[in-house]
Amino acid sequence: MFTGIVEQLGTIKNIENQASNIVFTIESSLAPELKIDQSLSHNGVCLTVTYSDKKTIHQVTAIQETLRKTNLSDWKIGDKINLERAMQMNARLDGHIVQGHVDEIGSCVSIKDENGSWLFTFEYNSESKNITIEKGSVAVNGTSLTVVNSQKNSFSVAIIPYTYEHTNFHQLQVGSRVNLEFDMIGKYLQKLSEVYRNI
Repeated sequence: MFTGIVEQLGTIKNIENQASNIVFTIESSLAPELKIDQSLSHNGVCLTVTYSDKKTIHQVTAIQETLRKTNLSDWKIGDKINLERAMQMNARLDGHIVQGHVDEIGSCVSIKDENGSWLFTFEYNSESKNITIEKGSVAVNGTSLTVVNSQKNSFSVAIIPYTYEHTNFHQLQVGSRVNLEFDMIGKYLQKLSEVYRNI
């Protein structure tokens, strides 16, 4: 379980194919604190640490199911990755409840400079049953954000300079694919409404 508050940016240092899986080697200042079997959010994807040199790097393995449902197959050496360790039960929940289970891949369709902030607009599958609401929460590449404009299959978020600099939003471009995790409460309500409609 995560909060969507990005702790550090990691850098992809190596990508290795192992059968149908991909092993990513990532450099970050979190490496000394990581241990094998620890859950770590990578761009909003919960992955298990399989190796850490306790100095600068750690490794994770992505299986085909993960690669199919996320943007991990887009990663390239040198890319910056949002990292967050699992939340502690006695800590403040500064973002919102994020599971690290990506619902679908979205696409950045607009970036507007607001002279001190940026307005990013993302589209997602119009046939999916995922929803957003204005002032609701959404996780984009694992970053907890507030929706400022909600449409049927798109939404916008306002990014302040701190978030822009300390997450990988600064490397997104129009056309970039991102991992989307929609608000858990909204997903439950959507599912319940379907159940009641079928009764």
